[in-house]
Amino acid sequence: MSREITFIKAVREAFQEEMRRDEWVHVIGEDVRQGIFATTSGLVDEFGVERVINTPICESTFVGVGVGAAMTGLRPIVQIMFSDFTFLAMEMIANQAGQWHHLSGGALKVPMVIEAPCGTRGGAGYGHSQSIEAAFTYPPGLKVVVPSNPYDAKGLFKTAVRDDNPVLFFEHRRLLTLKGDVPEDEYLIPFGKARICREGDHCTVVAVGRMVHEAMTAATALATEGIEIEVIDPRTLVPLDRQTIAESLHKTLRLVIAEEGRKRAGFGAELAAIAAEEWFDDLDAPVHRLGAPSIPLPYSPILEASCVPDARRIAAAVRACVRGS
Repeated sequence: MSREITFIKAVREAFQEEMRRDEWVHVIGEDVRQGIFATTSGLVDEFGVERVINTPICESTFVGVGVGAAMTGLRPIVQIMFSDFTFLAMEMIANQAGQWHHLSGGALKVPMVIEAPCGTRGGAGYGHSQSIEAAFTYPPGLKVVVPSNPYDAKGLFKTAVRDDNPVLFFEHRRLLTLKGDVPEDEYLIPFGKARICREGDHCTVVAVGRMVHEAMTAATALATEGIEIEVIDPRTLVPLDRQTIAESLHKTLRLVIAEEGRKRAGFGAELAAIAAEEWFDDLDAPVHRLGAPSIPLPYSPILEASCVPDARRIAAAVRACVRGS
C-alpha cells in the first residue's frame, strides 16, 4: 500500500528506517536535532544525542569528521544546511571522501551521505540559492543524486545510506513540500537507472531535479501543437544511465537538456559532449542546453526567475530543435 506524503516526510522516513536498521548510521550537522528543513526533525527523540549530533558552523570540519567516521566503520549522514556551503568543504569531499578508496588500494571505504538542500526559493540571494550538483560530477569516487519527487527521494536516500561510497544527495527546496505516493513497505531505487516520465517521438528532454516538473508542463503545452516530447529524469548524475538516454535519442533524434544549475560547465555540457562523441549519428539538430547564466544569482525574485529555466523556455528550445527555428 502507498499513501500521499511530502518530500520532507519521505526523506525523514528514510532516515528513520535506516537508523533503525543499522546502529552505525549517525547524523551530523548544524541544528540537525531541531531539523531546519524538517528532514531530521524528531530523530534525536528516538535515537538520542549520541547518534544525532549538532555541530558548530564549520562545514570543512564536520564534513571531515564524517569522512573519518566513515573510514573507521560508521555510516554518517552529514547534512549541510545550504548546498552552496559544500564548497567550504570541497577539500574534504573531493580530495578526501572521494579518493581514499582508490588511494588505499581498496582497503578503506567511505560510506557517507552528504545531504544538501539546493535551488532557488525566491530572493534568498547568491549564497543560498545555487544548484551546484554538477560541480561534484568532476571529482572521482563520488556519486551524485538529484531526486525530483517524494517516491524517488526516499528510495534513493535509502540506497545512498547503504552504499559504500560517498554520495551527494541534493534536494531542491521548492520540492520539499511536494506531495506524492510513497509505499509503506520498504523499497530501494538503484543508482544509474533513469525514469521515463513521459514518452514521445519528437524530442528527448533530459531534466534535472525541479526541472522535471517544468519539462512536464512544457510537454503538455507542446502536445497541443502536435509535438510529443520524451521527458527523462536521470535521478542520478553519477552514475548516469546513458543507455536510457541513448535509446530515447535514437527514437527522437533531438536532445534538450534542462538544469537549474549554471549552463557553463554544467551537467548539460557533459551530456551534450557525450551525445556528440557517442550518439552523433542520432542527432538531427544541435543539442539545446538550458541553465542559469554564469553570474551570482540575484536577490530580486524577479531577476532570479529570469535566470532559471522554466516551462516556457524549455518549450521554446524544443520548438527550435523540432522546427529548426
